[in-house]
Amino acid sequence: MKNPIRQLFPRPEKVAAPKQGGLGTFGGVFTPSILTILGVIMYLRFGWVVGNVGLLGTLIIVTLATSITFLTALSVASIATDQRVRIGGAYYMISRSLGIETGGAIGIPLYIALALSVALYTVGFAESIVSVFPGLNFKLVGMGTTVFVAVLAMISAKVAIRAQYFIMFGIALSLLSLFFGGAVEESTIELWGASERNSESFWVVFAVFFPAVTGIMAGVNMSGDLENPAKSIPKGTFYAIGTGYLIYMILPVILATRADALTLIEDPLVMRRMAYWGDAILIGVWGATLSSAVGSVLGAPRVLQALARDGVLPRWLRWLGTGSGEDDSPRIGTFITMIIALVAVFLGNLNVIAPILTMFFLTTYGVLNASAGIERLLDSPSFRPEFRVHWSFSILGALGCLAVMFLINAVATTLAFIFVIAIFLWLQRREMKTAWGDVGKGLWMALIRTGLLRISHESEAKTWRPNPLVLSGAPTKRWHLIDFANSITHNRGILTIATVLTGSNIPTQRREKMQENIRDFLSKRGIQGLVRVTNADNAFSGAGELVQSYGLGPLVPNTIILGDSENPDIRSDYCKMVAGFNRMGRNVLILHDNDEGMVFRERKRIDLWWGGLKGNGGLMMIVAYLLQSSRSWWGSEVTIKMMVSDEQAAEDARANLNAMIKRLRTGAKAEIIVSGSRTFNEVLHESSAGADLIMMGMAEPDENFDAYYESIQKRLSGLPTTLMVLAGEEISYGDVLLQQDAYEE
Repeated sequence: MKNPIRQLFPRPEKVAAPKQGGLGTFGGVFTPSILTILGVIMYLRFGWVVGNVGLLGTLIIVTLATSITFLTALSVASIATDQRVRIGGAYYMISRSLGIETGGAIGIPLYIALALSVALYTVGFAESIVSVFPGLNFKLVGMGTTVFVAVLAMISAKVAIRAQYFIMFGIALSLLSLFFGGAVEESTIELWGASERNSESFWVVFAVFFPAVTGIMAGVNMSGDLENPAKSIPKGTFYAIGTGYLIYMILPVILATRADALTLIEDPLVMRRMAYWGDAILIGVWGATLSSAVGSVLGAPRVLQALARDGVLPRWLRWLGTGSGEDDSPRIGTFITMIIALVAVFLGNLNVIAPILTMFFLTTYGVLNASAGIERLLDSPSFRPEFRVHWSFSILGALGCLAVMFLINAVATTLAFIFVIAIFLWLQRREMKTAWGDVGKGLWMALIRTGLLRISHESEAKTWRPNPLVLSGAPTKRWHLIDFANSITHNRGILTIATVLTGSNIPTQRREKMQENIRDFLSKRGIQGLVRVTNADNAFSGAGELVQSYGLGPLVPNTIILGDSENPDIRSDYCKMVAGFNRMGRNVLILHDNDEGMVFRERKRIDLWWGGLKGNGGLMMIVAYLLQSSRSWWGSEVTIKMMVSDEQAAEDARANLNAMIKRLRTGAKAEIIVSGSRTFNEVLHESSAGADLIMMGMAEPDENFDAYYESIQKRLSGLPTTLMVLAGEEISYGDVLLQQDAYEE
């Protein structure tokens, strides 16, 4: 019999069983991380750093740079102990926290950076080899080395890691040789570097040194091959940072006491002259470049494999997610990475793209910090890491990464950001769906909560705009209502599409399915809005209950948009519903369709029949202006029409109306019509027969509203589509119009 407790609470992904036979902490995380940290900068540029900023300045730079790396490691440890980190390392962590779009936007540049890093390191190795053996061909050495490290990685990750043990031995031998070596010349310890004539600024030197401590991702990228990532990633990363920091704090003392500042600046291989066995330094340089190349060629294919399996890459590249052997090794991805690296090596100089590679790595670190910080700040119940870090440390790490990026190279930082944003937008347009959630919704919820609590319950003319609720029924049959509402919101107001299903036993699944169908319908037509489907025994009472209860705090629909109904059997219920909306303080806009089938014709002419600025008149002016400035009604002409009894009244009305239009700056035109012996109905039908939309005010509902509404419907018979406007909100629309600059786009 199955365990009922286990059925209710299945084992979550975050506590999945360790991968049997995987790599451990030392081989899988510590070794690749420390070998990437102790790289070519330590051998070829560390003397230059000490010479320029002196002993004290170097110790400050090392501490500051390592602090940023340490803060990132804290964030990595927090995420790694909250979830089972599978193949993909940093990409996997980011995508499961901030979503597939953000993860992909970081993961694709991260893969490119790792692939090109292989070439960068093998070119460095080739240059050092050729400097000792000038007879060798630079490109052949570089390409041969690239093939060697790639084949090593394809054979097995464990074999590559074992090869790194020999490299680590070479680096350790070079450091011991340096420690037991001697001084190059007599020197005094320079605390703040050489003379002004030969010294670079502190931040320039910091920018050169910082990439030396950015090797912690080499171990994280091996997450899919680790036996226990939640244990190995934090421990291995912290051990590597601590070891690297200790070495980087001791080396400046040795360098500063064995050579003067100018010698340290001018001789990149000054360590070879200081060492007990000088060639051991060459072994260390070669080992550092090879180990970094191996770390990159192990990490890059695994990121590529994860991107393909998650569907981030286009469908025709899904085969790149294939794994081989019991350890699921990404041999196809390794081969592709080798090809990319070989092309880059063949092209030669990578100095131009090297800063951008560093930017991609630092972008990854910054986003990892942001992921952990946001997760912790939101305090989501689902985020329960064993290694707890206060959100401020993670945010500080993210800001530190951002600052360092601009200090290193502002242009490269900008290019990296543009590339990442472009990928993010591309992935967002694909509307990818994932089986896991992300913190995006939680972040928006936090912002919404803050905004709602700060919104005043009192309406303000300066910030007023319509937040329509459309009673559309079946959206496909009354699309013109949604289209009209969208035109007056300009994608700034909050638009809600609502439907009332009649019946007492409508299942929840049917309502949810209809809501989903309406959302898809709106999405395909580029409409941004909320959807609400409810049920009631009576459609009219259900609509009233929906409008009365819908909203959150001060954020409620202020304008109800609905279609007209000429069915005399339901006119009384319809009018009661409209009167109810008015008593609730909602504006009501009723669209009476024309008899020609084309609801809005050509959308070129809007006739607004004027009755004064207060109430309905002011609201009509606002709606007309918003329509005229929308994309679908762009270029249309709004004419404010007013009927008077004689020419004397016409002159006064024309002057007043033109002055008002000029003051309100809506772009409308005035037309004063002398009625003579004609009735208003006759003037209306003659003057507005060619309009695409007519706008008219309605009287406030009273006990005779049914009869009044019936008379309006008779008046509108044979006219183009007419919008009937009933202002119900307690706000001065005249003041809103005087603040019309708020609607400028």
